[in-house]
Amino acid sequence: MKRLIPSLFALVLAAFLAAPLAAEEAAPAMGPTDGAAAPDFRLEDQHGKWHTLADHKDHWTVLYFYPKDFTPGCTKEVCTFRDDVIALRRAGAEVLGVSLDDVKSHAEFAEKYHVPFPLLSDSKQETAKAYGVLTSKMGMTYAKRETFLITPDGKIAKRYKDVDPEKNSKQVLADLVELRKTAG
Repeated sequence: MKRLIPSLFALVLAAFLAAPLAAEEAAPAMGPTDGAAAPDFRLEDQHGKWHTLADHKDHWTVLYFYPKDFTPGCTKEVCTFRDDVIALRRAGAEVLGVSLDDVKSHAEFAEKYHVPFPLLSDSKQETAKAYGVLTSKMGMTYAKRETFLITPDGKIAKRYKDVDPEKNSKQVLADLVELRKTAG
């Protein structure tokens, strides 16, 4: 019996410690679906300028969420959007990147990689939550890598889940061109 008590205690302790991790990794809120109104936001960019969704009314908006400045996948993604930003603008879209990093981190990231579009700081995690991309794993909270193509009247035209950071901007550009053809 004395041997059983430490084993039982270890089992209970393991279950107790695993429960918060399982709860953390639970699926986040669904977020908006195609055709739904895009949630509004008010976020500061790397230059200290505040942005709302209404500021981008009358333009298509590419709102892409990424986990963390300076990480390999996020660096690839910001650089592909940077490289495609002229084509996206010609197609009528504005690009906005969003992560939970602070404004200072965004400023350093944007400067290092010559980012010509706003990187928005969602340090309060409200926008990521509203869009259904806020997640946690092993005690770290971050925005999942997802992109939303938003129409000029503020509706979600397309939501891209589990995107490839090297292919996402071209995917969005191709869809934007098609959507503009069918809409106009």
